[in-house]
Amino acid sequence: MRHEYAGQTSGGASPGASSRPRLVVVGNGMAGMRAVEELLKLAPDLYDITVFGAEPYGNYNRILLSPVLAGEKCVDDIILNTRDWYADNGIRLHAGDPVVAIDRKRRIVRSQGGIELSYDRLLIATGSKPFLIPVPGHQLPGVIAFRDIQDVETMLAAARSHRHAVIIGGGLLGLEAANGLMRQGMSVTVVHDTDSLMDRQLDRSASALLLQTLEKRGLRFLLKTRTVEIVGPERVIAVRFDDGTEIPADLVVMAAGVRPNIELAKQAGLHCERAIVVDDTLQTYDPRVYAVGECVQHRTATFGLVAPIWDQARVCGAHLARAGHRRYVQRATATKLKVTGVDLYSAGDFTGGPDSEDLVLRDPRRGIYKRLVIEDSRVIGAVLYGDVKDGAWYFELIQNRTDIAPLRTRLLFGKALCEAQPA
Repeated sequence: MRHEYAGQTSGGASPGASSRPRLVVVGNGMAGMRAVEELLKLAPDLYDITVFGAEPYGNYNRILLSPVLAGEKCVDDIILNTRDWYADNGIRLHAGDPVVAIDRKRRIVRSQGGIELSYDRLLIATGSKPFLIPVPGHQLPGVIAFRDIQDVETMLAAARSHRHAVIIGGGLLGLEAANGLMRQGMSVTVVHDTDSLMDRQLDRSASALLLQTLEKRGLRFLLKTRTVEIVGPERVIAVRFDDGTEIPADLVVMAAGVRPNIELAKQAGLHCERAIVVDDTLQTYDPRVYAVGECVQHRTATFGLVAPIWDQARVCGAHLARAGHRRYVQRATATKLKVTGVDLYSAGDFTGGPDSEDLVLRDPRRGIYKRLVIEDSRVIGAVLYGDVKDGAWYFELIQNRTDIAPLRTRLLFGKALCEAQPA
């Protein structure tokens, strides 16, 4: 067992005791490193910092994996924090060596490579794990998730030597995987268990427009279809469905959602429900241990979008810096999505309720659809397809609970027209 001091840097500084408190970060992804960046802005010399990451890279932008798959970017383009950045900030990085145990009584972490390291403060940012549908054959070679650089490299290798790809999941990630593999020359079928694509971000009308557009571009879709088996025997050769039919498959990409990665926290005895439970300061029930990102649960909610995770990082960084005046507050979220060249925007509560009403604009010839959900003369949700330039303005109206009664007849035509004419 190796014992190391948190004061070492990735530049190779010699080990030695430090009088500074020790911060250990478990997880080298976007959430954890954003919290560290926020900490460094406020108190750059407060801690000796050590970071453990499961992947053998610096921190990278996971959101940009799809352009790498599509051939629009390379891995170097999506790196956020290079190894030099860690060294320049006096941070010791153990890339490719994840933490496998936390001893909260002794305040020690142990890594897969056998490093034991003590901490004064611990930040858990273990993110989420892809959900692999547990059907027979799901562990066959050729069945993968779409979560990290290794997954992208596996898909690119498959595209060079195989023909048929099946994507299980018609959400954003599944559609991005489908687009990327199609651009790499594969014949792609997307299998989705409901009758609407991206049903968490879009209403049925926008989903139908998206389906038509993507079919015209060469993607094939099987909606309301449930996978029951991945057919082998030694490598995937087909996917079988609940109606007994099957289609050929040389590669199967599972894009059916993620689950908070909380096994390490649970083993350490931290309070977890669906995820690691944190308070408004991003502290767990152990005041020495913080958590941020997709692995956390705040007031029953879990998180997958960048905006709330960045808010968490700001609050967590401030409290680690001992400038603890900030509190994390959940806010309405907005998502601007780029799916295979189609502009989509979704914000707030686009489902609505018994007391809400819809304002809808449809322009099929131009491929434009807008739907605003109104309640008590206020916008509570928006779905835009094809024309998203006013998305941020609609989001402001949602956040500010603006009375839109004077603008109602012009609201669908956007900010410019509403501001050009007096209310």
